[in-house]
Amino acid sequence: MSSTEDEQKPERKTFIPLENNPEVFSHLVHKLGVSPSLGFYDVYSIDDASLLAFIPRPAHALLFICPSAVYHRSRATEPAEAPYAGRGPTEPVIWFKQTIGHACGLIGVLHAVANGAARRDYVAAGSVLDALLAAAVPLGVEERARLLHDSEALERAHAEAARLGDTAAPRPEEPNFHHYICFVKGDDGGLWELEGGWTGPIRRGELEEGEDVLSEKALDMSVRPFLKHAGEGNLDFSIVALAPSLD
Repeated sequence: MSSTEDEQKPERKTFIPLENNPEVFSHLVHKLGVSPSLGFYDVYSIDDASLLAFIPRPAHALLFICPSAVYHRSRATEPAEAPYAGRGPTEPVIWFKQTIGHACGLIGVLHAVANGAARRDYVAAGSVLDALLAAAVPLGVEERARLLHDSEALERAHAEAARLGDTAAPRPEEPNFHHYICFVKGDDGGLWELEGGWTGPIRRGELEEGEDVLSEKALDMSVRPFLKHAGEGNLDFSIVALAPSLD
């Protein structure tokens, strides 16, 4: 490729990363059209029942914010899979490929509210999110990614949320050393892992009717396998749950 051709190559669209903050995530999804009766909460322990008791139930999704080193060690154990080709209303989950730089938080949050009971019961008809999901369902992977990429309403809502939080928003060009992995209960009753940088959604196993994503069985299939790759003393991760509001 000539230098002229390289110069003409369009730059990748990049967002300011979202702060890992339940209030920021909640603000974003409420702006997009999710009911205020649903929100995000920090999960301070997955083993201490007294701390888990503070999370309203059922929990509809988990966001696991995982350091890159742990993420790649875990991914190295995954079998190679063909790129996802699902589309249409019979999909048990909707999955978005990430093509926007530093939008892993946005994609994780979208996966949380776009699936299962969160979508069925809490997304307002006619809202930005409702329109995006309705348009995305019949599309293939690349077309879905383009839909998010080109959505001005989504970009505005993300930019507003990125300005919130307790720390200064990093510049778009700064490196991001964490991955946002979302776990949801799909329409088929399965526990699904959704991450925009992977080849597609991964079905981790079956959940019973009364089991949510914070149940022991779900945690054994979702977060705990990643934590096995963290190494002793590595606490550079966090978990956020999507659950009914306390208000």
